[in-house]
Amino acid sequence: MRIGLFCDMYMPHVSGVTNHIRLYKRYYEDQGHEVYLFTFGNHDYEDDEPNVIRTRGFEWGETGWNLSPQFGSEARSLIPTLDIVHTHHPFQSGYLLLPFAQRYDLPLVFTNHTRYDLYSDAYAAYVPPTLRHGLLSRTLSLFLNQCDMVITPSASICDWLSEFVDYRYGNVISNGIDIEMFASPASTLTRGEVGLRKDATVFCYSGRIAPEKNVLYLFDEFRAAHEQLPDTQLLLIGGGPDLDQLRELVAAHDLKDDVICTGMQPYEMLPTYEQLSDIFVTGSVSEVHPLVVLEAMAAQLPVIAIDSPGIRETVSHNFNGLLADQVAPGALGYYMMMLASDDALRHKLTRGAKSTIANYTLPHTAGSVLSEYERLVNRKILAIA
Repeated sequence: MRIGLFCDMYMPHVSGVTNHIRLYKRYYEDQGHEVYLFTFGNHDYEDDEPNVIRTRGFEWGETGWNLSPQFGSEARSLIPTLDIVHTHHPFQSGYLLLPFAQRYDLPLVFTNHTRYDLYSDAYAAYVPPTLRHGLLSRTLSLFLNQCDMVITPSASICDWLSEFVDYRYGNVISNGIDIEMFASPASTLTRGEVGLRKDATVFCYSGRIAPEKNVLYLFDEFRAAHEQLPDTQLLLIGGGPDLDQLRELVAAHDLKDDVICTGMQPYEMLPTYEQLSDIFVTGSVSEVHPLVVLEAMAAQLPVIAIDSPGIRETVSHNFNGLLADQVAPGALGYYMMMLASDDALRHKLTRGAKSTIANYTLPHTAGSVLSEYERLVNRKILAIA
């Protein structure tokens, strides 16, 4: 098949969605398909993979988003030659793609990676919630009902679409990861090279350092736990709009030796950093199907998180991780102190993480998406015949 993947942002921007798309593109190519990736902005970036088609766009601050009123000429000429099109963002890529899908009778697939209501709460709180959520609901509903298939990475997001948009036809297909990559990192670092102590219990977080991820709350929880257990450290892997403020807090509390901020890192380095750690921890409650949690489990790390949609479908309390009831002072810190002090519990949860991750291999997850592509393309062929 000739497959078109569409997204509003791509490399060099690093996020769970860009990593997911990059990984699936490579998997489809390995299966013998011809795959094109269409995105916006960073026109001078040198891609290290084939068939990345970039339309010039205008940067929207430091969000990674690039805005454009239409696809570029190269994209417009290629789209009609595709067998199927799959967008990972609805409001720009999706709406720009709709007329092409309709004109050339291309099956249109959309994966809903994001709780857009929660993101609007984090970044557009100045707009009244009723107005903001109402506009989101109507715009998303109009788009979803013109798609041939909507994929939701978790059942909770399928339920959210039903409640928020009144869309009841989501197809749940879990996201997958390259398990071997995290079990056997390609590069090596020592704890000392990163600033970690050999005998410390190291908590790590990977992902955006941003409001919707609650990283400042995570820092506060670690700080309280660290006062009780000084031989602990926190490794924060990633960049984002809250990184500067976080570094200021680290300095203000004299924790430069105990909280290590790596900044943005190449995705290929993530397994190496996680292998240096003991426990993965996150305070986010905005996850759809958290790839960072799956990646941590693939690195055989137990997980401490907040009991919330998306998270609870991956983390089972007292099996592969520990779940705090809510975002509240001491909620995460309690379990951080518990797990740092109990080697037997940590080993038990690590075994649970290792057994859980077997359900998220690429042949199972990306392979399921390929099967749906084939079904939609064959249905189109039969309709023409």
